[in-house]
Amino acid sequence: MNSVRRMTSILRNEYNGEGLDIAFFAEDPVQQFERWMKEAILNNVREPNAVHLATIDAAGSPSGRIVLLRDFSYRGFTFYTNYESRKGEGLQQNSLASMTFFWNEMYRQVRLGGNVFRLPAEESDAYFRSRPRESQISAVASQQSRVLDSRELLERLAVEIDEKYRDRPIPRPENWGGYYLSPDYVEFWQGREHRLHDRIQYVKTGKDNTWSKHLLFP
Repeated sequence: MNSVRRMTSILRNEYNGEGLDIAFFAEDPVQQFERWMKEAILNNVREPNAVHLATIDAAGSPSGRIVLLRDFSYRGFTFYTNYESRKGEGLQQNSLASMTFFWNEMYRQVRLGGNVFRLPAEESDAYFRSRPRESQISAVASQQSRVLDSRELLERLAVEIDEKYRDRPIPRPENWGGYYLSPDYVEFWQGREHRLHDRIQYVKTGKDNTWSKHLLFP
């Protein structure tokens, strides 16, 4: 363990990203996120829609995991999960959450924070129908975050569900669906040489959805 600890302590990568100019950033962070997501896709960033989602339960205990962003708009940033999972239960107890995207290939990071809301059932239905059949089966079979006695049990449940719905569509489980995070702050981070990074933060200033934009010390 000591050798790994020593290796960890000396790991260092220089971030040589191009600088950011706040004057060229969009007035709305969703527009700016769209620009950066497009650039991430064009630059072949690995899974650019993978995002760390952090939630807080009723006791104030934080919990984080990686989910996949499935849509974004002025309403918010959308992901899907089991409502009875640890994150689903946490969001039921405390709707505040944060998201962090990290695009290492471009030395970029985006952070968002705000309240999370459930999508309307019809939107979750439509997305569920668009998923591959194997993913639909997984959503039905998994009691996400609950103790699993064996891998064989999970695989047996998947087979049973496949057989049950062999000749008909698989309905969306009532305990599975979408959420969207409606941000009240968004931060764009660009890695620079010598740790003199660039940070541009947007903060929502009122109920009319206007934003203030400013630089932050790295």
